[in-house]
Amino acid sequence: MLGRSAWGLFWMARYLERAENTARLLDAGFRMALTRGNGAASEEWRSLLVSLGLEEEYAAGGGDFAGPSISNWILRGSSTSSVLAMIEAARTNARMVRTAITREVWEATNETWMILKDALARPVKEADLGNVLDLIRRQVTAVRGAMEGTMLRNDIFNFARIGTHLERADNTARILDVKYHVLLPSAAWVGSRLDNAQWEMVLRSVSGERAFRWLNAGALDPRGIAEFLILDGRFPRSLAYCYFKLTSNMAWLCRDYDQDTACYLMQKEATVKLTDTTIGQIFDYGLHEFITDFIVTNRHIADAIAADYRFTE
Repeated sequence: MLGRSAWGLFWMARYLERAENTARLLDAGFRMALTRGNGAASEEWRSLLVSLGLEEEYAAGGGDFAGPSISNWILRGSSTSSVLAMIEAARTNARMVRTAITREVWEATNETWMILKDALARPVKEADLGNVLDLIRRQVTAVRGAMEGTMLRNDIFNFARIGTHLERADNTARILDVKYHVLLPSAAWVGSRLDNAQWEMVLRSVSGERAFRWLNAGALDPRGIAEFLILDGRFPRSLAYCYFKLTSNMAWLCRDYDQDTACYLMQKEATVKLTDTTIGQIFDYGLHEFITDFIVTNRHIADAIAADYRFTE
């Protein structure tokens, strides 16, 4: 496959995953803000921007930290990191690789762009925010369903899945790191009702609350939640699950092209290191330090993939 086509598939999938993750995080922040006073609610919205890596960009625009201002900026603002901009970027990449994807995948992607462009043509009222976020998640899920149900399991499919799981792993890691550093007012709140509520928000933002409660008899335990989101290979948004899938998809490419690439060896090593680690070792080392290392490694793997498969715009 041409590097340009591989690049288009990889980034089509990344942009779709990023748009969905942003909607999930925005929904969790919105729910948390509703349960707190005005001052605390502003801090919730600020933590959302930090989690998305957009605090400096938003502040540079002079916006206030009120919920409607932030949510509309994230959804439909002029930033290239807005949900609408990401959906448009996904559509642009899908159009570029139109001959590589199935008709169903293209139509689902194009329809998603048209529906969300219409839904976000005007500022979203707070009363309508939940419905709009549900719409974003449903539309991206429709594209993913079309990919799963109609595409051959070949290099085209694998490049798209690699993009999805790299993006998903990065998102989960950043959410965990923001919880560790930003969400609580001070260390004195650890173990409090606020602390537990914030951990519940973390689970909501990755749609993992029900799964975690089912596995842990309803108890919310911060250490258990961290272990669930990092090391539980059964949960599809955990770091371990994403890396299992990355290793599998990259191994398929190596077999297909009859070559073990440097990026595959790097990914394989990172997966083994992750699965050989216990939650006790992670906390002894430092959760923030562990997550920082993971995010850096994830970025290096993405760069290595681009180099090995000669991605070009």
